Amino acid sequence: MKIANVIVDVPASSINQTFDYLIPDKYLDILQIGMRVTVPFGPRKIMGFVVGKAAQSEFKKLREIDQVLDLTPVLTTELLNLGKWVAKNTVSFYITALQAMLPQVLKAQYKKELVRDTEEQLSEELEHLFAGRDVIGYEEFEGSTISYYQLQKAVQDGDIVIKYLVHSKITKKYVTMVQPAKEPHLMEEAFQDLSKQAVKQRELLAYFIEKPEPVEKKLLLKKYQTTSSTIKTLVDKALLETNQVEVYRDPHEKQQFSKTTALDLTEEQERAIAPMKEKIANNEHEVFLLHGVTGSGKTEVYLQAIQDVIHKGQEAIVLVPEIALTPQMVNRFKGRFGSKVAVMHSALSAGEKYDEWRRIHQKEVKVVVGARSAIFAPFENIGIIIIDEEHEGTYKQEDQPRYHARDVAIERGKTHQCPVVLGSATPTLETFARAEKGVYQLATLSKRTNEKDMPKVDIVDMRAELHAGNRTMFSRVLMEKMEQCLEKGEQIVLLLNRRGYSTFVMCRDCGHVKECPHCDIALTYHKNTNHLKCHYCSYEEPMPTVCPECESDLIRYFGTGTQRVEEALTKLLPEAGIIRMDVDTTRRKGSHEKLLRKFANKEASILLGTQMIAKGLDFENVTLVGVLTADSMLHLPDFRSSEKTFQLLTQVSGRAGRHELSGEVIVQTYTPDHYSIELASQYDFEGFYKKEMATRRTFQYPPYFFLALITVSHPNKVSAAQTTSHIVKDLLHNVRTNTVVLGPSPSPIPRIKDRYRYQCMIKYKNEPHLREIISSIMDHFKEETQKGELLITVDMQPHHLM
Repeated sequence: MKIANVIVDVPASSINQTFDYLIPDKYLDILQIGMRVTVPFGPRKIMGFVVGKAAQSEFKKLREIDQVLDLTPVLTTELLNLGKWVAKNTVSFYITALQAMLPQVLKAQYKKELVRDTEEQLSEELEHLFAGRDVIGYEEFEGSTISYYQLQKAVQDGDIVIKYLVHSKITKKYVTMVQPAKEPHLMEEAFQDLSKQAVKQRELLAYFIEKPEPVEKKLLLKKYQTTSSTIKTLVDKALLETNQVEVYRDPHEKQQFSKTTALDLTEEQERAIAPMKEKIANNEHEVFLLHGVTGSGKTEVYLQAIQDVIHKGQEAIVLVPEIALTPQMVNRFKGRFGSKVAVMHSALSAGEKYDEWRRIHQKEVKVVVGARSAIFAPFENIGIIIIDEEHEGTYKQEDQPRYHARDVAIERGKTHQCPVVLGSATPTLETFARAEKGVYQLATLSKRTNEKDMPKVDIVDMRAELHAGNRTMFSRVLMEKMEQCLEKGEQIVLLLNRRGYSTFVMCRDCGHVKECPHCDIALTYHKNTNHLKCHYCSYEEPMPTVCPECESDLIRYFGTGTQRVEEALTKLLPEAGIIRMDVDTTRRKGSHEKLLRKFANKEASILLGTQMIAKGLDFENVTLVGVLTADSMLHLPDFRSSEKTFQLLTQVSGRAGRHELSGEVIVQTYTPDHYSIELASQYDFEGFYKKEMATRRTFQYPPYFFLALITVSHPNKVSAAQTTSHIVKDLLHNVRTNTVVLGPSPSPIPRIKDRYRYQCMIKYKNEPHLREIISSIMDHFKEETQKGELLITVDMQPHHLM
């Protein structure tokens, strides 16, 4: 097998295939499928993945692989196949799908070094190469005569570890350990021989005679109030030795996790978990929908199912929405499974993400808890995959490859023959419809584990408040209840459905609204900078004092943002401490946790925030939840807007009365009779499901129909429109007669960053070759898209129609 099939890192349709390269002799023994290599491609060298090996090639003249970047494959065969599946399913490039599976560090060119990881003798050549050092540059090895095979063997035996250096900042953390270099009796002799003046040296030796275990140099220096030179002198005398030990940067190292044990399950939980345990025991694939009200103990069911999987020696992947990756969630898993848990989410630095990925890759952990991309964890023996809050929009990736984590989970579940559990109090209509049909197995938890009722929900009609002369953002009922709560020393959560200080700026004389000059969308007012900002392209300008159209000075901002609510609250309830959580206050690493910890420690009585506070939080002292703008989502041009509103209201109501104190919820709205608001206040998921399904059937939306969205963007408006109508014509020629193609029409936001956007929507019931049809249509425009002017994106499961 002298030939490697390589998929190269050039995302273009003409290159969406493998290329053959000769394997140089020095790499013959070590090259495996799933490794990264650099290869000559045209005039330059680029990275690629080895996806196959062959004995011969149909091409006569082959170029050689330049370098092998890994000594152990970074992608398993299963992940390589999964990459193909993702690429086909999302109509994207194979290389893009493979890149999505790896941490950032492995996508770029980084310096490498070799680190000695054993006390044992290495082979003679390797000992010679290390020459008494613990760490050497990889290029030193490349300049030596040692074979790659020998190094690879040492790596596989765990004697040597390969390290990647990220941006010359070391990605690894090392500590220096000190230990005795001789037997205790020889140390005693040396101690006697030391002069009485060498006080510090004697103290150190005495310490090691008593405790010969390695100790961290930093601690030793602190304990004996001495300097490195003392230790160096003893090292030079061959009495002590030092070595560098790598410590993983554990993003949670400062926290102490109190060990927890399994709780007794309620009858409902027992019934829900029994079929899951059975599938785990028999290595069978099945998709379960765990439909449980908030606070019904879904997490405990997950933990106990995972316990079974670990017992069998298998691994578990748990996905939680990015927002819900709160310390509380991590604590529960770390508390139960200790250091067997790796955590992957966006707040980690590139180095931390890489460390966690490596712990998974080196089989040091059994459970990975993470956001969307953790579904690609390089486990090889998965026993269960769990997706908590499966209705969350964040499970859908919004750029290439546009995969949905739920689909990838089910695909991996089939490969590994293991159960996939989808949990939610408000599952998506698609998932619930499948459970109703028996495609998924339904398990229901209808009671809270504390046997308390769900909090009572009051709907307040804000139109009536206006008529009664109340012009504030808070209804009289909400104000009254907040005051009562504060008197009793209880806490309040207030949810506002958007960020920023207010929404848009409008002239009250002529009605002119300030829009972004590069995108067709209103600018958002940010008070702390007194600027107007575009949330799409980051354009900003100072807040005008007069209207640019009619020069009237009656230019004002409209809408309510978190900052504005905070100001109003401070005026009305000056004695209440307020914590505001939105995109602006949680930008910095760790700020999310800090704010929640402050609230948990009762340093403030009101937690005010955007959607990020609606999920997964569990505070025993919260008795009142207020939703200030229940309907801001109802008016978006999105067929899922009622569903999203229902889900959000149900989620946020679940934050009240989770412990001993009972809770209540007040929902302020201008459309109190909308069914999603009405049914959410009664926690009537089944009622909502029936009503919404009827609407979806009438208007031919999922789950009755599948959707695909093709968006075309171009700096020239005419080109964008023409390309889209070409695509529509081609589609109509190729699809079945009952498939509907809508468009071309301008996108809901017709221009972003000076590019005009047109779209067409395909609604279909059964179109088995649609992906191939779209791929071949995209091939027509290959030359234009490669020039970079024209951009065509395909979304086979659009979640945002914007």
